[in-house]
Amino acid sequence: MVKRRAVSNPLGLAVLAFLLWEPMHPYELGRRLKETDKDRSFKYNRGSLYMVVGQLKKAGFITEQETVRDTQRPERTVYALTDAGREELYDWLRELVAQPREEYPLFGAALSLLSVLSPAEAVELLGRRLAALDAQAEETRAAVRAATEQGVAWVFLVEEEYRLAVLDAERGFVARLMESLSAPEYLSEWQRIFGSRS
Repeated sequence: MVKRRAVSNPLGLAVLAFLLWEPMHPYELGRRLKETDKDRSFKYNRGSLYMVVGQLKKAGFITEQETVRDTQRPERTVYALTDAGREELYDWLRELVAQPREEYPLFGAALSLLSVLSPAEAVELLGRRLAALDAQAEETRAAVRAATEQGVAWVFLVEEEYRLAVLDAERGFVARLMESLSAPEYLSEWQRIFGSRS
């Protein structure tokens, strides 16, 4: 069963994980998220990062360790992981790894209403999607190759391997769907049901 979390934004999980390594201030957290390409896995901006840091502090998962004052920059508060935060990190991560969750991707929502579009338009739009998926897959493969050549261990690229597997599965699905939508049986069935409405 999925546990109700004091902080439910997945960005909170990333913050806890980075603070496991060492205490840091939110600006540094944001820099590291970008530097390690975690911004491909966690949707965030500067405002949401500071908001999540505030929520984690309020929940007792992180604490202010020190405030760094520098004449060149505004003062920065460095945060450290608490014991409760460490416990939350491991509990939350274990839950996400072990338990599949119902997600509501926008493409799934669009597919549930696909029959509203004419077969020809649906096939044309899916062709565009397939081209975009091909480009994303190639870009991801190139990034994995480059990181591997730089000596990055595979475990630090596992989310990119997952992304590739999902892209490849979706590419296969879209190609098959395009074929099915072009089949004479579907065309006549669509015309019978929707022809007068289009």
